[in-house]
Amino acid sequence: MKLHADTASALNTITAYDVNYLEINQQRYPHSLFLHPRHLESWAVQHLDQLAPDSLDYLADTPFSFPLEVILLGTGRRQRFPHPRLLSRLHALQVGVEIMDTQAACRTYNILMSEGRQVAAALILESDPTA
Repeated sequence: MKLHADTASALNTITAYDVNYLEINQQRYPHSLFLHPRHLESWAVQHLDQLAPDSLDYLADTPFSFPLEVILLGTGRRQRFPHPRLLSRLHALQVGVEIMDTQAACRTYNILMSEGRQVAAALILESDPTA
């Protein structure tokens, strides 16, 4: 699915999504990513079952240029919910967490980012095609 972006923006924008890749600013990544408007990096999680207590705590510890309002957790091809203890530190820091399938998280990230919201996304690109 192609997602169109404001090309004048220097911010990280999701320009396409497919079950085999995430495309950020027209560059394809064949793996899961942590993403916020000014930061992008690989994420080793390839399936929701691989989430560990520190998997999302990393986002709470990352020194972004702004305090995060919300983290979008894209759980792969379908929406799945992690155990609440995995989100407890983010909730204690008053960071909202929205859980949705990765395709919906991509669309939502672009909308919130374009509105100037303090958003980050943890996007799982599943390696197992049957997941």
